[in-house]
Amino acid sequence: MKEFYEFIGKAEVFIAKVALAALTALVFGSAIARTLHHPIVWAVDMATFLFAWCVFLSGDVAIRRDKLVSIDLVVTRLPQKAQFYIKLFNQLVIMLFLAALIGFGFWLSYTTRLRTFQGMPTFSYTWVTLSVPVGSLLMLVTTILKVREQLKRGYQRLQSPGSAKEFL
Repeated sequence: MKEFYEFIGKAEVFIAKVALAALTALVFGSAIARTLHHPIVWAVDMATFLFAWCVFLSGDVAIRRDKLVSIDLVVTRLPQKAQFYIKLFNQLVIMLFLAALIGFGFWLSYTTRLRTFQGMPTFSYTWVTLSVPVGSLLMLVTTILKVREQLKRGYQRLQSPGSAKEFL
């Protein structure tokens, strides 16, 4: 199972990189074509689609690598136990938010299944809206694994005789 999770992580990074490069090329190419009076009508729409997927996949990559933006000026001055519980509380809030995004995202994807995406008549808007629940589901799994790891480390600190005083 761990190998599958690592494979998904590598696939996310690859897809996000390719999507970012493609959307950059599309926007740049579209700007050049528009300057030459031959606009590519669908380029910005496709770049928007790629951007949506890039954002949510990159969000999971950031969570996996502990690279989320945080301001911990006050929290780092608190005792270890307080830091532990504040981080745990923040992760639980994140999990609730991601669960809401998953539920509402799938509902939105279902309700937009008949809508076409921008000016592309054969491309369903559902493919864009699926980025929300799929990306949120990946982030939720990662957050749950992070909480599990944090709880295990906290429990191990309580079990070790020297650091239990520091942790409590």
